[in-house]
Amino acid sequence: MTYFSIGEVSKKLNLSLRTLRYYDQIGLVEPALKEDNGKRYYTPENMLLLEKVLLLKATSMSLEDIKKIISRITIQKTLAVHKEQLEHDIKQLQQSLDYTNTLFNTIKLGGGIQWNQLLPLLSEETQSLKQQRKKYVMAKLFNEEERAALDEQLPKMESDPGQMAKWINLIKRIELCLEERKRPESREGQLIAQDTLLLSNETFKGNAELANKFWEARKSEETSSDMNLYPVNMEVIIFMEKAILHYEKENN
Repeated sequence: MTYFSIGEVSKKLNLSLRTLRYYDQIGLVEPALKEDNGKRYYTPENMLLLEKVLLLKATSMSLEDIKKIISRITIQKTLAVHKEQLEHDIKQLQQSLDYTNTLFNTIKLGGGIQWNQLLPLLSEETQSLKQQRKKYVMAKLFNEEERAALDEQLPKMESDPGQMAKWINLIKRIELCLEERKRPESREGQLIAQDTLLLSNETFKGNAELANKFWEARKSEETSSDMNLYPVNMEVIIFMEKAILHYEKENN
């Protein structure tokens, strides 16, 4: 029979001596041999049991629950549970990465962020709630076909800064017009209207009905936030709308 000292087990499995003694104390994984001087020795079977404990612990299962099932669960089931947890972790990490890219691209595109916008990076619950809220709002405003089209066609801050830059450039041009007190009917306003219509046609692939529904939703700051859209001042939206109405009136 092959035996491993508690020190060897500690090194092989990267577990502290204190943890191994605690597992022994609560009867979770008891060493096969304990000498009178207190030395503990483990068999390969003990090692396998410890590895199962580590895999189940990685799924956030409590030691109490692990102790209840450890003798009944197979290696295949253990791996299946561990795989499920890893897939969950990957999903959460991808959401965090997407949100980080969104903030990073916001800064690159000339925007600013507040400290409270960083909080979702620290909270899995916050991210989950934001995603649930977005799904709810989108389902309320758009049908399934429209949601699929928007998901495919709208530029994404987390992965499509080039397309977002075109829209943000328009927004900044409008902000400059507002600062200089230029009207939507001005030459600059009409150029913005023309560029907006061209870009909107490109973004929505000529689907005017979907574009109109989207812009109606965009007028609400709360709805825009729920849909995780780039924040736009209401004055900008109003200027854009007036400029487009004047442009269409003059060119139709």
